Amino acid sequence: MAEALLLFLLSYILQLQLEVLGLATSSNHDFSYMKSVYNATDLPLEDVYDYIIVGGGTAGCPLVATLSRKYSVLVVERGSAPVSYPQVLSAGGSGANLLQEDDGKTPAQRFVSEDGVPNVRGRILGGSSMINGGFFSRAHDQFYNQSGIDWEMDVVEKAYKWVEDSIVFRSNLSSFQSIFRKALLQAGVGPDNGFTLQHLVGTKSSGSTFDELGRRHGAVELLNRGVLKNLRVAVEAYVEKIIFSSSNNASRLSATGVVYTDSKGRTHRAYIRDKGEVILSAGAIGSPQLLLLSGIGSVDHLFSLRIPIVHTNPHVGNFMADNPRNGIDVVSPSALDPSIGQVVGITSDFNYIQAVSANLPFSFPQPFGLFPNSTSPLQLSVATIVEKFSGPKSTGSLRLLSSAEVKVSPAVRFNYFSEAVDLGRCVKGMRKIGDLLKTESLEKLKFEDLEGAEGFQFLGPSLPKNQSDDASMETFCRSTVTSYWHYHGGCLVGKVVDGDYRVKGTNSLRVVDGSTFNASPGTNPQATLMMIGRYTGLKILQERRAPK
Repeated sequence: MAEALLLFLLSYILQLQLEVLGLATSSNHDFSYMKSVYNATDLPLEDVYDYIIVGGGTAGCPLVATLSRKYSVLVVERGSAPVSYPQVLSAGGSGANLLQEDDGKTPAQRFVSEDGVPNVRGRILGGSSMINGGFFSRAHDQFYNQSGIDWEMDVVEKAYKWVEDSIVFRSNLSSFQSIFRKALLQAGVGPDNGFTLQHLVGTKSSGSTFDELGRRHGAVELLNRGVLKNLRVAVEAYVEKIIFSSSNNASRLSATGVVYTDSKGRTHRAYIRDKGEVILSAGAIGSPQLLLLSGIGSVDHLFSLRIPIVHTNPHVGNFMADNPRNGIDVVSPSALDPSIGQVVGITSDFNYIQAVSANLPFSFPQPFGLFPNSTSPLQLSVATIVEKFSGPKSTGSLRLLSSAEVKVSPAVRFNYFSEAVDLGRCVKGMRKIGDLLKTESLEKLKFEDLEGAEGFQFLGPSLPKNQSDDASMETFCRSTVTSYWHYHGGCLVGKVVDGDYRVKGTNSLRVVDGSTFNASPGTNPQATLMMIGRYTGLKILQERRAPK
């Protein structure tokens, strides 16, 4: 009974964490891009384009918009358009995305890694930018320095600005977020960096893709900045494989198109024109999965599934990593204003600490012994404080299952804390959360018992009493690990793609998404993913203009 109640409460917290701005309707969104959106069943069984983008997600949408300025572009997206999921369009309904039953048509696809940790993937036009918490913050400097890309930083800046001018907002801090911000500074997470989109050590508030009325403005709205007449978006379409040809270069296969199926099971073939490209932007799960399904990967793995080998590359699907999330849920004796994450503390060890708050109306006698004399309806206020750290050394892999079908999620293992250095970084992050609990700002979260003693009450696990004991802290980290939904890898730069995101050993094929990352950028990756979509589109246009 207690376990079932706890699961219910935790799920309810997750929903309310995203309901803080739920005052708006979707009526003020700009749906101009819908002029270019088609159900795949309404598209020709065969057609030709300059560029084919597999996946209209966080990186894919800005990439598509940029390329459509000069060329015809087909986007093949397995999910539907946001108008099919009204709950994603405002903060008030967003929690339902992660809680509703997965019937194969929801905007968030659930999967559980082989580590036993639940996770989700975006399955909607706009990708995970349509189901996340909206926090928008740029990448840290080390991301650029260690990414394997020769960045043109002036173009990076322009690409960020292009995104930020369109869909990023500055909102006033909620009461709890202001309290949390003070607690971070009191716990030594300084300096105070105020409001900034830059990644800086210390405490800051940052931008959001939710506007002041709670309307979500995800990557999908960046399509409006393209040339819609040059753009065709096929939704509810699954790419089965990439089509290759050796006619242009006998020593290297060229991608010439894709095969995709619509919701009625009909097969479509889309091809690219001369000088065009197929670009995978299907995410850290979808892109390596599609390369494997198309015959690019390990010989042993492909041979065991009877997939014809197009090009051998043992690195496809390897170096998968996820930022482990650990935290605590503190029950407040007084009502907290609900809030999503608006503030982040970035330590010198690159632990990232955020918090959310929620009120839980719930009627249950004597829940968890918090109120021993109470049998009346309760409203539990809960503050959730979590940490993650950048660039885990622990990595895993992605492998196709025996069915080898695109609609079947592959097996993924992240191997959380398999490297001792990661466990040590978690311990540092949780000790800093312990420091937060000692601050004056969080005194209001303490209960006072009948004898006048004060202390915190936790919903779920609490930090070990002796936080200087490494073994106890390590046990806490291992037993409470979950995902921050910032997984990456599978098509790493230097391993699977080169410094221009071209797939090694092929022509006319690139991967542009988080599968190319060796570390998740900054506190939250969506800002950088959108920047990279725009950046890569600009670079491709530049290449096409360059004289030979």
